[in-house]
Amino acid sequence: MIDQALFYVGLTLVLAGFALAIIAAILLALAAVKGGGMVRGGGAVVIGPFPVVFGTDKEAVKVILILSIALVALLLILTAFSAKVFG
Repeated sequence: MIDQALFYVGLTLVLAGFALAIIAAILLALAAVKGGGMVRGGGAVVIGPFPVVFGTDKEAVKVILILSIALVALLLILTAFSAKVFG
């Protein structure tokens, strides 16, 4: 029962991620057609506990860095918690 619920939660999160990416692409295309606004962005690749951050400007890199550090901290907390619970 729990396995099936976790499967559906994971599937829902993956589909929500795809929907969010499609919506962002559509909004970016609409902004480009209008000709207004400046495009800023960035990304992070987390290899083990080490985030590798890249971006188009300092503000985007700062935001991505903070989010990736929070993600790594959450990962470490969940790993420690699951080790206590499962064994």
